[in-house]
Amino acid sequence: MFSSDLHSLHQAIPVEKIRYDEKGLVPAIVQDYLDGTVLMMAWMNRESLQKTLETGETWFWSRSRQELWHKGATSGHNQKVKGIRYDCDSDALLVGVEQIGDIACHTGERSCFHQVDAKIVPPPGDTLSQLFAIICDRRDHPKEDSYTCKLFASGDNKILKKLGEETAEVVMACKDDEPDAIASEVADLLYHTLVALAHHQVDLKAVYRKLQERRK
Repeated sequence: MFSSDLHSLHQAIPVEKIRYDEKGLVPAIVQDYLDGTVLMMAWMNRESLQKTLETGETWFWSRSRQELWHKGATSGHNQKVKGIRYDCDSDALLVGVEQIGDIACHTGERSCFHQVDAKIVPPPGDTLSQLFAIICDRRDHPKEDSYTCKLFASGDNKILKKLGEETAEVVMACKDDEPDAIASEVADLLYHTLVALAHHQVDLKAVYRKLQERRK
């Protein structure tokens, strides 16, 4: 889990322990702290890492311009640092951020890693986020033979009825103490919960934020 406390950042990543390459650089992978989406990769040196720790926003080193750059300084798409980890060899960084504007790439895409065989597709996040994206796509682009689309077409009554039924089935599976059945029923419950969220235009990341707030 990532923490946004600047004092915790300094404790979690001692600058002097990082192993920089012969040019004094270390690769930094930037990841959405809520759903795990890889947003971008950039380079840091000792100074940019120190500024990142001091300000709580990402700073990098531009190899082409040979200067420090503050992510979002011109676009407004800053990255609020929630935590930093370094790998087992201390020569790579993983930076968890809140991406302001939900855009990290200079092309306007959410992630720099959006191309697959020259096609632009949404970057992968965690399993629930991937499923939620599909559900939202079904809501916005209905398909006649889709069970999800049929739920949306039926409206709240059907969606909430299924939500209640799946909740009861989770309870019964737990009561019977059947691990495989519990996993299956919880999967069904999560799916129908995501449908309810999409139907009411509530972003899954809003739920993640609530969980992060309560964790504190």
